[in-house]
Amino acid sequence: MPWTRGDALTDAHRSRLVTAGLDPQALAGLSYRAVTGPLPQWWHEGGNALYLRDGFDLPARLVELMVTYPFRDALVVVGTDLEALTCLLLGGDGATVYVGRDSHLSAGEIYCGGGSAVILTSGVVGTSRAQVDARNGGSVVADHDQLWAAGVYIATDDMHRLEDAATGQRINPYGAHIRLRSHVWLGRDAVVTGHVEIGEGAVVGMRSLVRGQKVPPGTAVAGTPARIIREGVVWRGEDTP
Repeated sequence: MPWTRGDALTDAHRSRLVTAGLDPQALAGLSYRAVTGPLPQWWHEGGNALYLRDGFDLPARLVELMVTYPFRDALVVVGTDLEALTCLLLGGDGATVYVGRDSHLSAGEIYCGGGSAVILTSGVVGTSRAQVDARNGGSVVADHDQLWAAGVYIATDDMHRLEDAATGQRINPYGAHIRLRSHVWLGRDAVVTGHVEIGEGAVVGMRSLVRGQKVPPGTAVAGTPARIIREGVVWRGEDTP
């Protein structure tokens, strides 16, 4: 799509990304320009902003889906090729999305609700059908160097209210924050939801559930719910003996 481009990433928008969880170093040496059109009139009137890294494009089909419903004050910054992404959907005012360099989500889906944030810093690779869902003011922040096997599901919330029948108090997550530190490997069909922090270099086993947990760095966890099955692990992208 021959997008027309304007000014560079503003200091205010840069600060917003950092506040949402982006490492400032991820922006070093990269040039982003605002997309000025063709976009619907309400996009500009609502104070929304879309930036693309110089030399990269964005499929028109993703933008057409993204602007299905009007919203305000959204910030979307893309620094990689998203041709393989299936869906980029914003669900309310004040959504913040960043997809950094060398990231690839084959048949992946990103949903960001109002006041929420999805920050994929750099080198985030989802081999097939990864789903990332942040809503209700929650956030998903993935630091540099992620390997997500097929069918990974990362969601801040359950999307429906579950409450205690006696007190009426909500008992499932609402607006949770998920942080995946650098060099995390999520196995096939792994689910990460609720308030979660996965430490640097950790491995989450196939079909495991990490829910409302803190996974220590350098550990392998597995099961539903996930439990530590080994400490002191190091994983590599190369499949060597």
